[in-house]
Amino acid sequence: MFNIATDEDILGGDASDVYFQRSISGIKKKGFDYDVSAEFTVSGPLNTWLNFSGLDEVVNALEGRNVDLYAIPEGTVMNPRDSDGIPVPFLRIEGKYSEFGEMETAILGFICQSTGISTEASKVRIAAGDLPFFSFGIRRMHPAISPMIDRAAFIGGADGVSGILGAKIVGLEPLGTMPHALSLLAGDDEAWAISQMNIPKGHKKVLLIDTYMDEKFAAMKAADMFPNVDYLRLDTPGSRRGNFPALLREVRWELDLRGHSKVKLMVTGGLNAESVSQLKEAGADAFGVGTSISSARPFDFAMDIVSVRGAPLTKRGKFSGTKNVFRCPSCGRIEVKPSKTTRKTCSCGKRMEPMLKKFIEAGKEAGNYEHPKEIRERSVKEISKFGTMFNRDQ
Repeated sequence: MFNIATDEDILGGDASDVYFQRSISGIKKKGFDYDVSAEFTVSGPLNTWLNFSGLDEVVNALEGRNVDLYAIPEGTVMNPRDSDGIPVPFLRIEGKYSEFGEMETAILGFICQSTGISTEASKVRIAAGDLPFFSFGIRRMHPAISPMIDRAAFIGGADGVSGILGAKIVGLEPLGTMPHALSLLAGDDEAWAISQMNIPKGHKKVLLIDTYMDEKFAAMKAADMFPNVDYLRLDTPGSRRGNFPALLREVRWELDLRGHSKVKLMVTGGLNAESVSQLKEAGADAFGVGTSISSARPFDFAMDIVSVRGAPLTKRGKFSGTKNVFRCPSCGRIEVKPSKTTRKTCSCGKRMEPMLKKFIEAGKEAGNYEHPKEIRERSVKEISKFGTMFNRDQ
């Protein structure tokens, strides 16, 4: 009915490029199905750090296949190149090529798109500072991937998500305000009253104020009618915005002047990290961010064989041999070294931490996978420390 691949399609290799199946058939017939090691590195963009995500689906896809999987955990903030310009391997798969070769397309899709979304969410997280922001962008992408989008945005730092399925995955209640349709059907006054009546217990009360009226006068009216409202939401159309930061300052001034200083302002519509930063300075208190996160540019990961039958071997333009990745917990320096290197001291004197962890051993998951809330908790710490650090370096 819908143009999507089923779980069975993906796990069976039918959602892959056909040349993998043809190649695997050929090497099996000719006796070339060797044990290999394959690594996943970023080809681009290279002028930014990333917040790695999508690994959970890789683990699900490879479980039951006779391979070992090593990976940098989700929610880790890294540059795609180490401090000496060597590509950072975010994943390594070891096993016979036929065990995982047909899954290359799917694995790349899992991590390329999810990492792009979580990285963009992390940049919004930095721009918003301590103010809340929410992922509202699933309507811009195919509904089949809405849970993935919300999960990646949450790991990247979003405080909540609007999707029902996505919220269930990350263990939250879905968040929403009110649609313009409610005001168009009932008029602002009735729509605001209906919205207030239907807010779930414990959720913030938010009123949308830009359907019919000038934002300043609508804000004053809504605050007078509902003085206990938590947020007034401005979703002003692009054709009406003009100087949006100036508009926010005007609304904030009028509300404060009339004793509504506790009423906060939420802004939505066409936001990105740059505009969030500007609107925060203008007095916005919360942000609903959509398309810039959900349609974020994917990171171009590539899978390359780096070892065949235990011997270093790869194609031109790549670095052969299996590798370890080390990062200094103090200064953030990243070093990629041959896998025989198991300990490393940073140039700053601190012991560097090995970043690759084993997630699958002989087809079985190695330990319990972290819940998205645990991943996000670590991710936010990484964003605060390493995201801003890497920003200064670039």
